[in-house]
Amino acid sequence: MAEKTCYYEVLRVERTATKQEIDRAYRKLAIKYHPDSNRDSDDAVEKFKEATEAYEVLSDADKRSRYDQYGHAGVEGAAHQFTDVEDIFEAFGDMFGGGMFGDLFGNRGRGGGRRRRRGADIRCDVTLTLEEAARGVKKNVSFRRRVPCKTCGGDGAAPGSQPVTCTTCGGRGQVIQSAGILRVQTTCPTCQGRGQQISEPCKDCRGSGQQNERAELAVEIPPGVDDGMRVRLSNEGEASPDGGPNGDCYCFITVQPHDLFQREGSHLVLQMPISYSQAALGANIEVPTLDGPHQLTVPAGTQNGEVFTVKGEGVADPRGGRPGDLLVQVFVEVPKKLSSEQQTLLRQLADLDHESVLPQRTSFLDKLKQFFDPDAETAAGKSG
Repeated sequence: MAEKTCYYEVLRVERTATKQEIDRAYRKLAIKYHPDSNRDSDDAVEKFKEATEAYEVLSDADKRSRYDQYGHAGVEGAAHQFTDVEDIFEAFGDMFGGGMFGDLFGNRGRGGGRRRRRGADIRCDVTLTLEEAARGVKKNVSFRRRVPCKTCGGDGAAPGSQPVTCTTCGGRGQVIQSAGILRVQTTCPTCQGRGQQISEPCKDCRGSGQQNERAELAVEIPPGVDDGMRVRLSNEGEASPDGGPNGDCYCFITVQPHDLFQREGSHLVLQMPISYSQAALGANIEVPTLDGPHQLTVPAGTQNGEVFTVKGEGVADPRGGRPGDLLVQVFVEVPKKLSSEQQTLLRQLADLDHESVLPQRTSFLDKLKQFFDPDAETAAGKSG
């Protein structure tokens, strides 16, 4: 099997070439070796395929990165194996939607027919509570979209009128553009490849073949969606202008802030106040979850800011993984007002604390003494 030529050499660009430079290089080669300009040259067709394969890899950032690192082995199976020229037209029609190469290739699909364009995608917005986002919900949404005109059936012609042959292309749907010795066949700009023109435009849609519609749909929002995610509604976008498939509608999700919980991915975070006595002595406390109250054991000696995990009480994973956890962060709440009895008991406790200093406080007091009197420890060491 013959060794493949380096893709950069095929397109005649440097390895540091930008995406724009790669686009320009391929366009030049595509025009040079285009089958319409080389009808009797099998070699030109093969070079056309080779250039297209190279462009498909180098124009894709991920494929190009793998190719730069591993060579042809890194993109084996990732690059499309074009069997014929029509296969190239089919692939680039999907990849570019008639943009960069639409005119160059005449927008033709297999069999030389005119490629039907896909309708435009549209957007709608959906606002959810945290509970709805976590559990999933059915929401009614409304949006506006373009649909085929009911009067003319979408062809743009007034009822009863007959189309006429396009005066630009003579009914062929294609025109020949010349640049020096190069002649390239492209889609007729007047009739968009139809070969016919409307003789009398529809009065309701003014010849566009489409009209505005307000759509209302019930959308199933899956459990676990997060703020900024989107749900795709296939074929619910705008109608194609020439009988192709509809576009899609994308529902963009906004999740409202919650009074109690903060979300971190599939986990929920709850900041829970506890009293000094609960932290010191330990307690069973009731914490809220999205599914109801949960009993949490706070052990004796709990420190301020400590986090406890309640397994499986977070949010579902929209990709099907296990649900997240509820992370309960406790903080010791100091009362601003005390009754006389509370003051008496706390003073007694303060006296006991003074007599029995805790290890952490002992270490801190030693460091504090050293900070204010660094010579004291040295002098104590010498006298010992």
